[in-house]
Amino acid sequence: MARIPQAQRLRDLLEDAIVDGRYAPGDKLDPEALARDYACSRTPIREALQQLAASGMVRVLPKRGTFVAQLSVTELVERFEVMAELEGMCARLAARRMTEEELDALRCAHDACRESMAAGDADGYYYENGTFHHLIYQASHNAFLAQEASRLHAILKPYRRLQLHARHRLAGSFGEHEAIVAALERGDADAAQAAIRTHVQVQGERFNDLVASMQRLQAARAEG
Repeated sequence: MARIPQAQRLRDLLEDAIVDGRYAPGDKLDPEALARDYACSRTPIREALQQLAASGMVRVLPKRGTFVAQLSVTELVERFEVMAELEGMCARLAARRMTEEELDALRCAHDACRESMAAGDADGYYYENGTFHHLIYQASHNAFLAQEASRLHAILKPYRRLQLHARHRLAGSFGEHEAIVAALERGDADAAQAAIRTHVQVQGERFNDLVASMQRLQAARAEG
């Protein structure tokens, strides 16, 4: 088995930390502190941060440092628009190509989302929701499409997580999942594409809720 380079391993760990919310959008990443936290030298940390900058997850500002990417409202809407189209393509292909085993795995992920929703556990739902979406990417049986969808999904994960804390959003999200699963079970490509696009798009009240959540996050950081 090939040995994973240290910089790549650190990149994966830092990406996970950002996605999990340990580093929020706008947080500064200090290479010296990260080197202490991960018990390594600063060189692989710098290499890992460069890789994350190339992927869009962090931004390097001259003379200021490296920060977790904090998207403007316009940038966020643009990325969610592209995400909706990519996931729509995945769902359309999955409706035609997914196996019974893949459909069973999706049903299990859906049931796990149901349990988190019933418990009012937004963070638990967030993790199960990620599994739900990635299973659809994989079921498209288009490796390039799945890779691109996964890459953008990772960038948007902190913001998708914020959305789930809006009032009634867990129930709304789960209801949208129901429509997606039903369309995939029927093999209805048009309905599956439309359902997941509706689920991902940020419009109307959901847009306002997301902006309000971002403002609360920024206010909390300013107070801290």
